[in-house]
Amino acid sequence: MQVRAQGIINRGAPNTRRAFSTFPALTPLADGSLLATYRVGSSKDSADGTLELKRSDDGGHSWSTAASPFATALNGLNGSLRVGYITDIGNGHLLLAALWVDRQTYPRQPLFNEETEGCLPMAIVLADSRDLGRTWSGWRVVPVPADVGPPSLTNPVLALPSGRLALSIETNKTYWDRGPWRQRVVYLYSGDQGQTWSDPVTTCQDPTGRLFNWDQRAGVCPDGRVVTFTWTYDRQTTQYLNIQRHLSADEGATWSAADDLGFADQAAHPAMLPDGRVVLAWVDRFQSRSIRARLAPAATAPFDAATEVELYRQTAQSPQTAAGDTGDLLTEMSLWNFGLPFAAALPDGDVMVVYYAGDDAGMAVRWVRLAL
Repeated sequence: MQVRAQGIINRGAPNTRRAFSTFPALTPLADGSLLATYRVGSSKDSADGTLELKRSDDGGHSWSTAASPFATALNGLNGSLRVGYITDIGNGHLLLAALWVDRQTYPRQPLFNEETEGCLPMAIVLADSRDLGRTWSGWRVVPVPADVGPPSLTNPVLALPSGRLALSIETNKTYWDRGPWRQRVVYLYSGDQGQTWSDPVTTCQDPTGRLFNWDQRAGVCPDGRVVTFTWTYDRQTTQYLNIQRHLSADEGATWSAADDLGFADQAAHPAMLPDGRVVLAWVDRFQSRSIRARLAPAATAPFDAATEVELYRQTAQSPQTAAGDTGDLLTEMSLWNFGLPFAAALPDGDVMVVYYAGDDAGMAVRWVRLAL
């Protein structure tokens, strides 16, 4: 692979409520355009955070003026929007899944409680568009049972071969819960285009509670299998492990054993190509301090080191470390100044990766186009 072109989708505006542009995602649309979503706020973890949309009609070289059509209040509570993912579910219907954070119940508190490992109240909310993202419906909330806790959203809704949709969410503890954190990944299924959802089905969990499966990214292969890539954290050694791959041939009912990819640490959403190849970007935050990508010829194949390209390298001094307990690491995430790559296959056979990077004054959402 090689970098064909790169640029910026949205720059941060220092000392404003749009100083930090972070947490991007990208959706190629049926009309050939690209639709990017990302969060803006006065900091990476601020009560004024919201989602913006930008569109490109020339393969990413230029982008439209930002649109911000989504409400941040929900059911009478003030909140912020942290991340949003769009899925094209067919016939011009786009489904946006977003993570809403309650900023009113515990005012002026950070997202993660360093003392308890809990987090603020959150909800998964959905909106629909029937005109390729130009207008959107209001929010509807995905109901989850209390034992899921505040749900985290780390992947777009999956469109499965059966016609069902799958929503992958991760469990958390409530803000002042001092009990053990039994983190797990659960899927909710919908057979009516996201109007109603099943009870959660656990798809990934270490029953001992030692390993956490954070920020699991998933894609659907051309043959219908689901593949996931997991940011794996060992709370006993307080270290990030290599990325783990799992596959499911039955839409998430059963999964293969973990496959250690041999490199760490935080995986991107994978780009799934029509011929079965997969491009995976990842953040190597504590070694090379860079964002990198590799190509695999199939979802079950190794990611060939010979295909590796560097997408971004941090040059400024960074506050991040790999030390400390789980609470320390959760708090430190708000300080990281590059990351969260998201890859998507483009109609012309290239792959685009979006990510955020910047400094203490502000951050921008950037894109890189990869030629395979």
